[in-house]
Amino acid sequence: MSSSHRLEGAGAAVLDEMTAAAVAASVRDALEGVFDAVSGTVADTEAVLAKAVTGGRRPVSADLAALRTGLHARLTQYDLVSGLGFVATPGLLADAPSWLEWWQTSADGALRPLLLDLDPDHSAYYDYTHWDWFTLPRDTGQRAVAGPYVDYLCSDEYSLTLSAPITVEGRFMGVAAADIYLRRFEAVVMPLLQRLPGPARLVNARGRVAASTDPRHLVGSLTKGPDFAAGPGGPADGAEHGGLLLRPCDGVPLTLVTAAPPAQRRSPDGATRGQVSG
Repeated sequence: MSSSHRLEGAGAAVLDEMTAAAVAASVRDALEGVFDAVSGTVADTEAVLAKAVTGGRRPVSADLAALRTGLHARLTQYDLVSGLGFVATPGLLADAPSWLEWWQTSADGALRPLLLDLDPDHSAYYDYTHWDWFTLPRDTGQRAVAGPYVDYLCSDEYSLTLSAPITVEGRFMGVAAADIYLRRFEAVVMPLLQRLPGPARLVNARGRVAASTDPRHLVGSLTKGPDFAAGPGGPADGAEHGGLLLRPCDGVPLTLVTAAPPAQRRSPDGATRGQVSG
């Protein structure tokens, strides 16, 4: 191959990388709006719980009614959000073993509460403490994107849940979270992924595919190999793994996965292949 052809290939790789960076930034911007709704809920909930704690008492379920004005306003404000609320860590409240102060938008646009059986002595008890949207913020102290999964309890829709931890005086109190229907998420991000020159997918911290233009990696499947949760922000920007290029969406816990340009692919001995020479 001539030097000019190698340089043209290198130039195309640089353009592809610039496009990937722009796509990752656009995905981040889309989801930061949803995380804004989550952050507002975090702030409101921490204020309510801190008032009880500083008053020398355990919070009760009635205290959480103060969150409803903010939850209703955010559900109306953020188009991507279909459900929003606070999920208490078990044992937090003095009058209930578990609690969800959760509201969602119905098909006719009305706002309604989610009512579940949260009594652990009942057979229909809903134990939410094993779900990624709860465990990841609890265990890492970081924001999380969980799913997609079929949300049988709330909507029977394929959904993503974005969540963040709530703490008061260093104690984990629960999470604030927001649901997004996958169809709405895909309507935003698929046109972005389709701008890329090759197959691409968005992967969460567990390696689960949240959106994809790659027929070999369908939505909901797991991506094995890389550690997508390495450090608070995910993998290093531009990290290469097995011919894949990993680009975190800058603060949002999703990673854009594309094929690495030839110049960045590494042979089994660690040497870079296809580098441009003079």
